[in-house]
Amino acid sequence: MDRNLQLLGIAKKAGLLAVGGDDVSAAARTGKARLIISASDASGGSLRRAQINAETGDALCVTVPYTKFELGSVTRRGSPGTVAFLDAGLAAGFMKGLAGIEPERYSNTADLLEEEARLIKNKKHTPSGKRRSAQ
Repeated sequence: MDRNLQLLGIAKKAGLLAVGGDDVSAAARTGKARLIISASDASGGSLRRAQINAETGDALCVTVPYTKFELGSVTRRGSPGTVAFLDAGLAAGFMKGLAGIEPERYSNTADLLEEEARLIKNKKHTPSGKRRSAQ
């Protein structure tokens, strides 16, 4: 199995992958989608919907060289035309793998996601709320 398809499976098991048009739309509306991918044999309507979702959710959108059948065999949800990564690190790893195969097509997106993942990783957690006073 392809390394990129394995990353899709890992993201699915971790709950960090939205599968299918409705789930992808919901993830984009809430701003959780980081990367929306469309299958190579997705319909024109599905491609347009993925692009609109990407614009709505401020996510990146790419068409990948995998068919709906291949995406479905990994996600175990029929044959989805679109899926969305909800984690920037996994999305960056996925795109880095695609950039290794077709650098001229996917390297810009891979670089953008890698930078986003680095920024999220370096972001420091600041606790909120009141602090208890020492007694």
